[in-house]
Amino acid sequence: MKNVKVRVRQLVSGVRAGGACAWPGEQCQPPQEQEQEQEWEEAESGPTAGVTSHSHGLAHFSLCHWNLVCEEDWKTPLTSSLFFVGVLFGSFVSGQLSDRFGRKSILFATMAVQTGFSFLQIFSVNWEMFTVLFVIVGMGQISNYVVAFILGTEILGKSVRIIFSTLGVCTFFAVGYMLLPLFAYFIRDWRMLLLALTVPGLLCVPLWWFIPESPRWLISQRRFREAEEIIQKAAKMNSIAVPVVMFDPMKLQELKPLKQQKVFILDLFKTRNIATITTMSVLLWMLTSVGYFALSLNSPNLHGDAYLNCFLSALIEVPAYITAWLLLRTLPRRYIIAGVLFLGGGVLLLIQLVPTEYNFLSIGMVMLGKFGITSAFSMLYVFTAELYPTLVRNMAVGVTSMASRVGSIIAPYFVYLGAYNRVLPYMVMGSLTVLIGIITLFFPESFGMTLPETLEEMQKVKWFRFGKKTRDSMDNEENPKVLITSF
Repeated sequence: MKNVKVRVRQLVSGVRAGGACAWPGEQCQPPQEQEQEQEWEEAESGPTAGVTSHSHGLAHFSLCHWNLVCEEDWKTPLTSSLFFVGVLFGSFVSGQLSDRFGRKSILFATMAVQTGFSFLQIFSVNWEMFTVLFVIVGMGQISNYVVAFILGTEILGKSVRIIFSTLGVCTFFAVGYMLLPLFAYFIRDWRMLLLALTVPGLLCVPLWWFIPESPRWLISQRRFREAEEIIQKAAKMNSIAVPVVMFDPMKLQELKPLKQQKVFILDLFKTRNIATITTMSVLLWMLTSVGYFALSLNSPNLHGDAYLNCFLSALIEVPAYITAWLLLRTLPRRYIIAGVLFLGGGVLLLIQLVPTEYNFLSIGMVMLGKFGITSAFSMLYVFTAELYPTLVRNMAVGVTSMASRVGSIIAPYFVYLGAYNRVLPYMVMGSLTVLIGIITLFFPESFGMTLPETLEEMQKVKWFRFGKKTRDSMDNEENPKVLITSF
């Protein structure tokens, strides 16, 4: 029996095994030309080495199951990228849908989309069908995540809201991440694994009768009676006395809808100061996202047990979120974000100096890099929201968040660089992370500052000189006007 040397690449969503997925410089041999059960040889030492020997015969994951090897292996990173394309589109439309149809209805509708189309993936007959469904799953996943975040911040009190938006959402995300390799370890068939990951979505159905609609949204829609019922029910559960009639119908009829000033994307580039902040924010979000998702997707490719490495990659996020929460409470934003980025990027750059026989040291440094980048990523929402004035704050967070989705789309191709050199992904990610750490130091500081209400109240970019100003440009900086133009 001819032994074939292979490297098994894995996605976070499943196990890519069962065929000789050859890499550049290695002999390419389709799975059907090999014996069904084969012993997997360890490809090489180092932090991105192949998987250790398995004698139990792993079931095919969809990519090798459809012979996406050799000249077709370019579809591997494309699969992940297309999922994040769905995430990008979902993050764009979820806010608009929830503003129009309500938080609760869109939350459960998008959960149904994610669960339903994940179930349909089980019956995929080819890569094209699997990938199209994967895009829709990405749309549903990010939509219910974003809407749940909005709903939680609107129905919870101020003291609980901060914990919910930092530790609550992020920590439970990490717990779900940790359950993934646990499921995959015991369920080796990709279809059964996908089914096991889909079924828990049905457990959310009974929550429809426990989760209320956002009273704030109901009030914005002038549905005062429904909002009053929800508030009174919540007050009763918390033993708080409230007036029997909270909204006087006579007075409500006299209220007129507030006329909001329209803002557009180009308002984020109205002045040189805000344009500089916006450009740096987009780079910060996008490159931090690249580091986070590339390290997450690459964790199964590390030396040793792929399931354990994936679990550790998820586990390290818990202390990262706790650290970020503690730092945000006490220290200046730009220094702590730059500090954890320097930590994450620095250790990734040092991996190339670790001898190949010190595999555990390499893995530890990768996890430390993931710790730093994850901490920075979790701070960006707070930092960005504090930088921008009320008029454009929501738009600024939306634009920069979409930039992070672009980063997640290109992240799989950073992982793919490991096919040519095992340390190349870490060198590129480390360099970019250190670079954005330096850029972060030029941001204005928002810690302890009053949130700006207008463009002229925004803090100035640190250490930048824009050259000599004309009288017109100085007047424009001091008294900026919102652009009345569309994008």
